[in-house]
Amino acid sequence: MMTSAPAAQSEGPPKLKDPMSLTRGPAMKNRFMLAPLTNMQSNADGTLHEDEYKWLVRRAEGGFALTMTCAAHVQRNGQLAAGQLGIWSDDHLAGLTRLADGIRAAGSLSSVQLHHGGQRAIPKLTGSEPVAPVAMPKTGARAMTTDEVRRLRDDFITAAVRAEKAGFDGVELHGAHGYLLCHFLDTGNLRDDAYGGALENRARLINEIVDGIRAVTKPDFQLGVRLSPERFGMSLSDIRSVAGDLMASGKIDFLDMSLWSVFQQPVEGEAFGKRLIDCFTSLPRGDTRLGVAGKIMDAPTAQACLDAGADFVLIGRGAILHHDFPRRAIADPSFASVPLPVSRDYLASETLGPNFIHYMATGWKDFVEQQAA
Repeated sequence: MMTSAPAAQSEGPPKLKDPMSLTRGPAMKNRFMLAPLTNMQSNADGTLHEDEYKWLVRRAEGGFALTMTCAAHVQRNGQLAAGQLGIWSDDHLAGLTRLADGIRAAGSLSSVQLHHGGQRAIPKLTGSEPVAPVAMPKTGARAMTTDEVRRLRDDFITAAVRAEKAGFDGVELHGAHGYLLCHFLDTGNLRDDAYGGALENRARLINEIVDGIRAVTKPDFQLGVRLSPERFGMSLSDIRSVAGDLMASGKIDFLDMSLWSVFQQPVEGEAFGKRLIDCFTSLPRGDTRLGVAGKIMDAPTAQACLDAGADFVLIGRGAILHHDFPRRAIADPSFASVPLPVSRDYLASETLGPNFIHYMATGWKDFVEQQAA
């Protein structure tokens, strides 16, 4: 149950440059976290590639207080994309250790986002059929057995231990964007075991993973959760309940709300007139920190998020365009990202490797200048 109120700000909202303590582990030196971004730069077996190392360490050097990896899959059958970072095997440990060391040396905290693609995993990459909470004929995903759900839970926990062994300050659970953990929260998850039906059951997997990670990692290991507010078969009221319970539990250090666009209004009519960000900053949160992501492309918008009650911001597109987005935004309150589209050469100068540049050019509309035929 939610009983405590958000920590009072005696001197008004925080500023982007202000440090931020977390319940566990070291404090963030400012209010900027690198959003977890798919970049397709790892090796085919999930081990770290030099391009991914350079991309992430450059952001750490650019002033991000916490640098988070892309989604790293915790089971071989959970791979979403070619070149996805893996954390399902000890074979990944050497590269992960190097990455954690590089981020730390650059002056940033580090976190691995733990992920499973679920029905969106790619069979030609995984060698197996995709899985989901319930059968999904359109994607060919089959329903997981209860034993498979429990094995998934244990593999998320094992991956967190692997991240801790590699030297990362913490991990984030990817419970957003329709991937497997998010799919369990779907109102269409009508499993007849303990992991479907009522919201308590649909949220059970995430809660069990949180409890499991807390039980086997050190007291200063940081833990976050990313949630989507709506879509993907979820109701806003359900997600507000899950978010509120997670924050009030004291078991996680931060909640990362992926809001698409931070100040847009919800799709659901019941909340019309109230911005998505307000639906979550109004929740009691105890000592848990609340972050928001969604088209934050300039310093004024980032500060407006803090003014609206968020504790920190996650930067995605802006970090692709400017490795030093935090440093620029802190130095210049009017800073805005370079206009789109940008050239491939520009992205290369910002330490995006060829695969990442190709992904941005082909998968992100109007982000990269079209090349002449």
